[in-house]
Amino acid sequence: MAIQRTLRLFARWHIWLGWLVGFPILMWTITGLVMVARPIEEVRGEGLVAPPSAFDPAEIRFPETIGEPIREARLEQAPGSAPMWIVTTAKGSRIRYPASAGSASSPVLKAEASRIATAAYRGTGKLERVTYFSAEDAPLDLRQSVASWQAHFADGSNLYIDDTTGEVLAVRTSGWRLYDFMWGLHIMDLQTREDTHHPILLIFAALASFGALIGCVLLFRRRKARVRA
Repeated sequence: MAIQRTLRLFARWHIWLGWLVGFPILMWTITGLVMVARPIEEVRGEGLVAPPSAFDPAEIRFPETIGEPIREARLEQAPGSAPMWIVTTAKGSRIRYPASAGSASSPVLKAEASRIATAAYRGTGKLERVTYFSAEDAPLDLRQSVASWQAHFADGSNLYIDDTTGEVLAVRTSGWRLYDFMWGLHIMDLQTREDTHHPILLIFAALASFGALIGCVLLFRRRKARVRA
């Protein structure tokens, strides 16, 4: 009798937990299906950005007039541009220097951002507009708090160009934005879409796991009862 009462109690819990976590489980299943429906390389648009072109190392020289200690120096070449030294100073500021000269370059202007985006993009859409975003107003899909130029193409793709260095920071396709939205639903964080450790997600995941465990116990006991009958 005690076992039967316990099973009836489990059955009631299972029903109530089913009502409580039914929607999150359905949401996790649908969002997971959408996220795996297309290859992740296609979602990321990995084939939409041209690789950097080769350059003659004999023309490379390091800037001599930085004026302060540096933390890092990288040689980069944005598509459609000459090689540049990207120097990070000890204070955290980033400066670009032409690899063939010693003086610092000015920040990227709209015309240069358009040229870099056009040279970098390998898709079929035409460049429709180039928009500046400050670090404080950086778009959500950039995922970086840096000043940038957003180059929007007719196929829905966005290329982000660093305002200081001219680097291609990211490429975001329409498929990526759909994936990103589904990911935010999946982890129940539509604001930043990065927090996978918060109380709402942990509570619903724990309740869903507990409900599934109870369901497994009830299935085993009912099957055993049928065999005996």
